[in-house]
Amino acid sequence: MGQCCSRATAPDSGRGGANGYGYSNQAKPAQAPPSYNPPQQAAEVRYTPSATNSSAVPPVAVPPKPTADTILGKQYEDVRSVYSLGKELGRGQFGVTYLCTEIASGRQYACKSISKRKLVSKADREDIRREIQIMQHLSGQPNIVEFRGAYEDKSNVHVVMELCAGGELFDRIIAKGHYTERAAATICRAVVNVVNICHFMGVMHRDLKPENFLLATKEENAMLKATDFGLSVFIEEVGVSLSLYCQTGKMYRDIVGSAYYVAPEVLRRSYGKEIDVWSAGVILYILLSGVPPFWAETEKGIFDAILHEEIDFESQPWPSISESAKDLVRKMLTRDPKKRLTSAQVLRKLLRN
Repeated sequence: MGQCCSRATAPDSGRGGANGYGYSNQAKPAQAPPSYNPPQQAAEVRYTPSATNSSAVPPVAVPPKPTADTILGKQYEDVRSVYSLGKELGRGQFGVTYLCTEIASGRQYACKSISKRKLVSKADREDIRREIQIMQHLSGQPNIVEFRGAYEDKSNVHVVMELCAGGELFDRIIAKGHYTERAAATICRAVVNVVNICHFMGVMHRDLKPENFLLATKEENAMLKATDFGLSVFIEEVGVSLSLYCQTGKMYRDIVGSAYYVAPEVLRRSYGKEIDVWSAGVILYILLSGVPPFWAETEKGIFDAILHEEIDFESQPWPSISESAKDLVRKMLTRDPKKRLTSAQVLRKLLRN
């Protein structure tokens, strides 16, 4: 403890990127939502005029075929025919995010340009496709960056999204040190609302951290927006629990996420959507104290602490923090996922307090 949460000291097992527009590189299962219908190649329609009435009916146009081997499953489109690209906003392992302006309206957005040359495996390509599907699936929900469209050309996939000018929550935390209980509760409510929306809509985020939340403006009370879904997956339902009268979800086994925020069951390679509440609990602890609840010099040390160490509520400023706030942190950071609060339960507690 006593170590400030910062990029330099936080080993990250997920993909990171500047200014919240990051790119993940973990291998992960590619899944599509039950309601998602991928683009289908249109059937080719041809008209053969009859010998008796060849001039009466015009021929039907043959729809263009998608360009072979595309990621998005549709014809190449030039993003620059719709948007003009401006200054660089951030850079990650797979590409660059630019400020862009819609030519027709003059409105500004962010354009994440992903280099296809760096998508070396089939899994990489499926990851990008799934991330775009999830962004489109969640777009329009509160506290989630709005998806504007995806374009593909010979060299890149371009994802256009809402521009958030206030920067990362991470940088705001570093500048402040820590928050008051009231301010921390407001931010935590937004973070957990994202979790609640994702789970309700069949998505597990898997990489919640302050770097993946942007502020809509530079104002103190700016709306918080989740922006990076590179490690997210659609939750697979595998059956019905007769005792609980509800669907049971698939247990995931691949280790993904970022070291300080990863749940213990991820490290044990058997987890479900409850991991997102754990990560939100880590964020709440950091908001209140300015440091992560489990800390070490190495990634292995961090993982050992997550699995075995008790949460520190003795160091400053915890003695001056209310018991109700500590109780909420404890219940979000319960190691047994079955006993951990759900996102809906956390939201109810935050509203009551």
